[in-house]
Amino acid sequence: MKLERTELSLIGVAIAIAILAQFSPNWLVFTLTLAISTALVVMGVVMLMRAGLVSFGQGLFYCLGGYAVGLGGRFLGITDALVLVGLGVVVTTVVAMILGLLMTRYREIFFAMLSLAFSMILYGILVKSHGLGSTDGFGVVDWTLLGFTPGDGQATTTALMLALVLALAIALFLNRYFKSSIGLACEAIRENEVRVEYMGISHRKVLYINYVLAAAVGSVGGSMTALAAGHVDPTMAYWTISGEFVFIAILGGTGHVAAPFIAALIFTLVRTYAVELAPNAWQMILGIVLLLIILFLPKGIWSLFTRKKGAAS
Repeated sequence: MKLERTELSLIGVAIAIAILAQFSPNWLVFTLTLAISTALVVMGVVMLMRAGLVSFGQGLFYCLGGYAVGLGGRFLGITDALVLVGLGVVVTTVVAMILGLLMTRYREIFFAMLSLAFSMILYGILVKSHGLGSTDGFGVVDWTLLGFTPGDGQATTTALMLALVLALAIALFLNRYFKSSIGLACEAIRENEVRVEYMGISHRKVLYINYVLAAAVGSVGGSMTALAAGHVDPTMAYWTISGEFVFIAILGGTGHVAAPFIAALIFTLVRTYAVELAPNAWQMILGIVLLLIILFLPKGIWSLFTRKKGAAS
């Protein structure tokens, strides 16, 4: 199967990041890992937005992926990172398959609020679960990767390498998915759902598949966050976290599979430096920077690249 130019670019960027990470300080490697993990969850939001749906509860799947890693190591004795991530995907997919039967019946604000409600229900359950640390959460067990046990100072870099491989695989898959019949049907549903139905395409089936896939992708982000940070807590399902994912999705735009990764990296770096420079006013700095980007790039950061293409042609 011949690789497209976009796919070759994604592979090249992933290799470049992996090489640069070998010479970067631990704090930057850790920040990159969190940015990639966040981008994976945002990718799920983008998948829904391309179908005309906005989810304010994507933190539900982010949290499920994280807690699957924590609980799998704590109660099932699983230490391999790939198995833990796979466990998170399975658990999240099952939950999404059940919720999707209801969620795909709703649109617009009703879909957004219902997704938020389910996320907050999980948050409430975890807060009341004292055996799981309540609001403090609990630590993730020391993990391995295919039999390799990261030593002192290696865990951060190993987590980034794993995040890069998973993110690259998902990005390559979604690049093809967006151009597939289901991916194009999602965009058609966003434009005119009734016309899609007249064409003989089941809009509920398309939205259901898209919803479950978006949840599975989001769970990988949650799992990688848990592995990198070594800790999980109920705030992963809180509404403000889901709001951040929507904000980053709007920041990057929905025009390309790389947009969520660029937006998540910018968001994470701006927040990191804002906290360091102005601990008591970092929210204001973050808000001003992001507001300027939205004002001058209403279609997202990716519109910069499409403008350059248009100018070149």
